[in-house]
Amino acid sequence: MDTTQLLKGVLDLAVLAVLREEDGYGYDILRRLREAGLEEVGDASVYGTLRRLFAAGLLTTYVVPSESGPHRKYYSLNAAGRDQLTRSGKLWRSFATTMDTLLDDRGVAA
Repeated sequence: MDTTQLLKGVLDLAVLAVLREEDGYGYDILRRLREAGLEEVGDASVYGTLRRLFAAGLLTTYVVPSESGPHRKYYSLNAAGRDQLTRSGKLWRSFATTMDTLLDDRGVAA
């Protein structure tokens, strides 16, 4: 199975989850996603997701000056983003449970 197709369906949720504990700038968020096990996530996908989530009103941004390079735009969850994370997390868990049941019932999962 092509994991890039799976990532497309859950990247919004993954980005919201990464931002739950700590604000981050684009490359930092990408690095944290990859460290969490989503090694195949692409740079452009993450940056596009951040722009889309911001436009949807789920994130806020602020700029932090840098002495060693360009200023960094940080993203943080706002109340709407936290609500979306809760709703999407419940939906994901329900879906994952259903898939686990289907796979277990057919002897596919260990």
